[in-house]
Amino acid sequence: MTLKTQSRPGVLAGICYLLVSLLVLYLTFRGPAPLESPGAADALYFVMIALHLAWAALLLLRVPRFDRRRVRRFIQIPEVLLAYSLLLFLFAWVFAINANMDYVQRFIEMGGELRLALDTETERAVAVLRYGPFLALNLVFYLLLRIRRPQLVRRAVAPSLIAAGDRAARTVRWPAVWGLMLVFASAFLSAISFPSFLNLDGFAVLGFVSLVPLLLALRSSSYPRGVFFAVVYGTFTTLVVNFWLGTFSLVSLQISVIVFFFFYLLFIVPALWFYRHIAVLRFLVLPLAWTGFELLRSSGFLGYPWALIAHSQYAVLPLIQLASVTGVWGVSFVVLLLNSGLTELIAGIGSGRRLALAPLLSALAVLAGVMFVGTAALAADGLQQEQPDRTVRIALIQQNSDPRKHEYRRTFNALQRLTNQSLAYDPDIVAWSETAFVPNIRRWSEEDPRYHSLARLVQDFLRYQQSIETWLLTGNDDYARILDDQGAEVERHHFNAAVLFSDTGERIQTYHKIRLVPFTEHFPYEHIFPGIYQLLQEYDVHFWEPGVERTTFNHPDFLFSTPICFEDMFPDEVRRFVVAGTEVILNITNDYWSLTEVQAKQHFVGGMFRAIENRRPLVRSTASGLTSHVDEYGRILATLPYYQEAYLVADVEIAADQPLTFYTRHGDWFPLSALALLPIMLLASRRTRLAVWIRGAARAARDPRALVVRLQERFRSPRGG
Repeated sequence: MTLKTQSRPGVLAGICYLLVSLLVLYLTFRGPAPLESPGAADALYFVMIALHLAWAALLLLRVPRFDRRRVRRFIQIPEVLLAYSLLLFLFAWVFAINANMDYVQRFIEMGGELRLALDTETERAVAVLRYGPFLALNLVFYLLLRIRRPQLVRRAVAPSLIAAGDRAARTVRWPAVWGLMLVFASAFLSAISFPSFLNLDGFAVLGFVSLVPLLLALRSSSYPRGVFFAVVYGTFTTLVVNFWLGTFSLVSLQISVIVFFFFYLLFIVPALWFYRHIAVLRFLVLPLAWTGFELLRSSGFLGYPWALIAHSQYAVLPLIQLASVTGVWGVSFVVLLLNSGLTELIAGIGSGRRLALAPLLSALAVLAGVMFVGTAALAADGLQQEQPDRTVRIALIQQNSDPRKHEYRRTFNALQRLTNQSLAYDPDIVAWSETAFVPNIRRWSEEDPRYHSLARLVQDFLRYQQSIETWLLTGNDDYARILDDQGAEVERHHFNAAVLFSDTGERIQTYHKIRLVPFTEHFPYEHIFPGIYQLLQEYDVHFWEPGVERTTFNHPDFLFSTPICFEDMFPDEVRRFVVAGTEVILNITNDYWSLTEVQAKQHFVGGMFRAIENRRPLVRSTASGLTSHVDEYGRILATLPYYQEAYLVADVEIAADQPLTFYTRHGDWFPLSALALLPIMLLASRRTRLAVWIRGAARAARDPRALVVRLQERFRSPRGG
């Protein structure tokens, strides 16, 4: 039966979209806070208005009646407009926070062309005025269709899945009707399962259910809608989780969301294809694919292993012990598996079929097994009465300033004051944070302090370090000269570095940061994309070269490595340090710049997995953030308050025997195995289908009449296109 609908609802909708678009244009240029001097930064906003005007014109100018394809378009386009409008509204809401962004103020003073928020309250009101009408219109249109014409919507969004009069099928396909709302729910639940604006500790239990709404929508929707839903989930989750990027840079948040838009697109296109073509153990497909995706999105120049699924479980110690075998990836898989099992159970309710309990029971069995083994490992460690082979006392200094933003002398004075206080505890080493001392020690120590203030500051630092008679590690800029055949300098490479000084003031070793933050610390495509490179330069981005050597620092009492800043988020990067002999992981970082505890906590929970994966104690010295001490089982032994001048003296116990874990020895074997399993499952599924076809053919050969009857019944059944 061909679906048709009268033109009247379409005309009314077109008039509404036209009037609201004109209202928004009026508010933009003639409202209480008119947009002055529109520029390239406003392009996406005007695209939003143009899309709504185009949709209004399409509704008003189409032929009176719609066929099924046009009805589907009539229902789905408002979904796209709603998602796009909401995304831009959230960007505008975050932008409102930057009314107090001193980073942006500093850029303006340097001549950058940016429009600052007037003040937080005004800018939020402007966001509501400019985006609110579109959000309200699209939401009302979305809800009215589903409430007033549910059968029309069901047939339009999932025509091939619903038989007329089949109540059970209509019941089980409700996720296809409300798919976008389910996706929004998943994005929100996922975001708050991590440390978030709602709760700094996160809600670990939500991690086990947060993806169920999304998986229900993917399971019951057509392939194109499934791709759309997954991309919407990825972009919204990225924005909500990383909202704090907007308090630092007007560019970083946008770039992150755009990058993850493509990440999720490249992930879901093959993942959904496998899901739709694998019949054997299908509930494993998306957990396996998603686990592999987490590795892939953490790799390469754009790698960003922030807010992995496993990070929501950082406080569930028995569960996260699995990381010593599989890395953080195995923890993600267990959480994903339970989400998938719950999805299969819910999808079976009301379908008239036997409930799909096997996937959920399998997931619960895996979870119970992992929890049992993890609990046993923690208990065994608690029962051990052996004394540590060594205890190293490390003083971690949190000066609560951004070394690059605040005046260098002021920061140095704070570092001296806190260090002097910590010396009362006789530490074996003092650790300052990433670039805690900014002036390049190598360069300015060679200059005459009578003529250069930075040279004087470096001389003061060197004298102070020698006077404390204690080993000191500090973050610093460093460089290396590139010489020609005659020994003349032709180029100089600059590095984000960690520098170790002995108790006699001698510079012992230097580590150059290898994994640099894309776009803000490193951009290797200057010649391929000169426009982007120039734009980043205009935004006062300071570029470094990546280091090439994994330095293991040799203190008389222990061996340690210093992954700098977000290097500690990369499992394989830290693993390689441990393989090289690291006994203690000493992360130095600067999380002051984000000006939010959420970013600092998210960074901490991601980095703490390195301790469990490698069974090495972890200490973190931050300019401000979460200066902390974590043991090799992930137990948080001590932390400092956020955004306060303070120091932490950590007695780090080092066991006599520090064997390499399975993960340390074998690396990222688990997510790679997960990806390799998918084609194997596909092959097994096709063989199963082939066997079913052969058995059916054999039965047909024995009873041709039965085959004819079945074919007639099949083609008589009403099916959508």
